[in-house]
Amino acid sequence: MAYQVLARKYRPQRFADVAGQDHVTVTLMNALTQGRIAHGYIFSGHRGIGKTTIARILAMALNCRNAIGSALRPTAEPCEVCESCTEIKAGNAVDVIEIDAATNRGIDEIRELRDAARYRPARDKYKIYILDEAHQITDAAFNALLKTLEEPPDHIVFMMATTQPEDIPQTVRSRCQHFSFHAVKLVDILGELRGIAEREGVDADEAALSLLAEAGDGSMRDALSIMDQAIASAPVEDGRPRLVAGQIRELMGTVPNAVFERILEAVDGNRSAEVITVANQLLDAGNSPAQLARQFVRYLRNTVIAKIAGIGVDGAGADGVAGELLQISADEQRRAGRSAALFSEEELTRFLQVMLRTFDELGYRQEQRFHFELGLLKLVHLRRLLPIEAVLSQFPVAGGSRPGPGVATARSVSAPPTSPGRSPVSGAATARVLETSAAVVSAPAFSPFEKDQSRNRFDEKAVVAAPIVAAVVPIAPPMPVPVAVPTPVPLVAPAEMVLTEGDAIGAALVEVGDRAEAADALPVFEERKGGVIEKLAASSSLDVQPSSLHSAEELQRVAVDALSAAKNQDTPADAMADAEWTVAGGEIRVQTELSKTMLPMVINAEAEKLVKNALREAGVGALKLVLLPGSKTAASAKKPRAAKSGSAQAKAMEHPVVQRAQTLFNAEIRSVIDLRDND
Repeated sequence: MAYQVLARKYRPQRFADVAGQDHVTVTLMNALTQGRIAHGYIFSGHRGIGKTTIARILAMALNCRNAIGSALRPTAEPCEVCESCTEIKAGNAVDVIEIDAATNRGIDEIRELRDAARYRPARDKYKIYILDEAHQITDAAFNALLKTLEEPPDHIVFMMATTQPEDIPQTVRSRCQHFSFHAVKLVDILGELRGIAEREGVDADEAALSLLAEAGDGSMRDALSIMDQAIASAPVEDGRPRLVAGQIRELMGTVPNAVFERILEAVDGNRSAEVITVANQLLDAGNSPAQLARQFVRYLRNTVIAKIAGIGVDGAGADGVAGELLQISADEQRRAGRSAALFSEEELTRFLQVMLRTFDELGYRQEQRFHFELGLLKLVHLRRLLPIEAVLSQFPVAGGSRPGPGVATARSVSAPPTSPGRSPVSGAATARVLETSAAVVSAPAFSPFEKDQSRNRFDEKAVVAAPIVAAVVPIAPPMPVPVAVPTPVPLVAPAEMVLTEGDAIGAALVEVGDRAEAADALPVFEERKGGVIEKLAASSSLDVQPSSLHSAEELQRVAVDALSAAKNQDTPADAMADAEWTVAGGEIRVQTELSKTMLPMVINAEAEKLVKNALREAGVGALKLVLLPGSKTAASAKKPRAAKSGSAQAKAMEHPVVQRAQTLFNAEIRSVIDLRDND
């Protein structure tokens, strides 16, 4: 007899021989005992887990000539000795028709099946149709089968096996009993492989069998196929093949997980050179970057599960639910536990996310080696990052508690040096500004990472609380010596203001020439109904004097306000605000950014009339308004949009400190946030 592969040779012939599908076999045996036979079954699940096998066993049990409870058939299992059982086992039974639905998927084939189903079986009790890969059948063919499935003859039983039950129409699924098969557990596959190795006369150590079971990935057929190939390539000792783990890894093109454990140890030690060295050794040995990334992803997944399940470095805690989640051998469970002990759950999750993205990118990248190495380096870089939660948790709460010991306070920041001949601001004032601005940052009263100190892999003294400052930015030439300045936050300016010294929220950062000067904290503005009272901070060294804006800016503001107040004139108002206004030779020249075609469409006759009336009321009616199309010249800088009258930005620009900064340093207000109560 010709050689028969292990997957066919050891195919189960009884319900009890099927591994890992007890929920299906027990239900079917009970149905056979009670005589509750359905006319349609759907068996769905992973590949190679026994769907078609159970369909054949059920067909044998239905057509078995021996009654249940007889001497030859005491249970619902088929007797395996009668003519019907032996013919079905051999695959040549007349009344059991097995159809490959992937090739017979059209409506014509299903019509022939439907017509043949009307005739009674030739010898057996049932005429049984087994449709393998049933999801391949077209919708039209399924529709042709609907009536037969709903009201079939009493001698017909349909069995459909599929890996994608969602592709079968709901109208078909509702007419059949649906059994969802489970992936076979590692221990079940390992037990089957161990028994087959003994019957085949193969010497295999436990590590080799575990590797074969893991390679099956829940599929018994895949594990048997790999085992068949491994036996063929195994060395023979004393007439018996010998299976070892190293030979199986070489056959499958995989590397031992000890390599990935070493990579994670190097990541934990912040050793980028060692990570790249290990990757270079793996790639030079001929391993595919995609295969390495796939295997590393699986190892990281096991490490994450080991961390979640609390598996120790010695494998403690791998029983129960943890063992169900980790379908790997005991040695690999201990390895995953050792790697999980090096990192937190959040870090391992980020590692897994990075490697999953790297694995996806390798499918369409030209230089796979470079992208694989880059993905490994990202793991090292992630260890150098501190989560934003950990940083924010070190800031003081609103009540005034001091920051934690892990973060340096703003008091330790020294003021930048000042050059002689300028109007300096003392270093003490700068430190006071930074300290005052940090005091208003709200943070949680406790750190969610207080007990997890393993993530802090850098000098935490370098972390400085970022102050809140007003965004008064000068327009000045580049400085010869760059000075680090905290990120500005917009100035707040309500309509009615009072400057208070004690509740300052920031500092006006002024960059002048070759240095940066920090004025004393700009006071916050509080609303008073009785008018505007201004009180400058006593420590301020700026001589504040109010100054008027350029006449062209005043005219632009008048025009923008007039258009904004009118109905349906928001677009012309924006165009006027973005334009450049100049007054020369008895003309008001408005250089817009609109093309020659768009200019009359955006700024129509009605908008132009509103602007002219507003300018006439402002006392400049004698000047001619000229609207120019085209973009501005490259040399001219874009001016900030004119603020509406009464807005927060307008009030901020009217403040003496801001006007003084504009006069002295040609500064501008980039943005203003209005924090006034809307009520």
